[in-house]
Amino acid sequence: MADEQKETKPGFQNPVAGFGVTFKAMFKKRLTEQYPEQQKTTAPRFHGRHQLNRHPDGLEKCIGCELCAWACPADAIYVEGAENTEEERYSPGERYGRVYQINYARCILCGLCIEACPTRALTMTNEFELADSSRANLIYTKEQLLAGLEEGMVESPHSIFPGMDEGDYYRGLVTEAAPGTVPQVAVSKGEKPEEEGADA
Repeated sequence: MADEQKETKPGFQNPVAGFGVTFKAMFKKRLTEQYPEQQKTTAPRFHGRHQLNRHPDGLEKCIGCELCAWACPADAIYVEGAENTEEERYSPGERYGRVYQINYARCILCGLCIEACPTRALTMTNEFELADSSRANLIYTKEQLLAGLEEGMVESPHSIFPGMDEGDYYRGLVTEAAPGTVPQVAVSKGEKPEEEGADA
């Protein structure tokens, strides 16, 4: 009986202890974040929206190997590779990513695709505002993911740096665009030019 009475005594004090916690919290500094008026600062290695990177001369780093799509546990990445030609070159290798899509309705931002990429073509930015009212807008295309042109870069497709091969690009020996480099005509993305002598 004495043991049962000892167990019931703390039960009477529990409400009082609960009010003590409440009063103690009332005078603490509030932790409310004023978002979106005040943008949140993310950690330097935060996993946000993906980015497809370029070489210093503007050629794309993606070689269309599809390893990122295979590594994705959420099946959020779709890649279609295509062959480069000397007349239309997007990357220094034999292939490039003709179609590249990431579905952010599925993506869990785990970063496994980054680990799988052999050319460091795919990285993650600090951008985290990916919400949208349309599911279709959550599917980002290659044009949306591709990094913008910096100073000295030339829009792809264009020819490879003179005197270099694809290995030189991946070893970091190409550091700028060759003087006089001009973009090539993107035949595969648009309509194929009519053959000479074709009937009108």
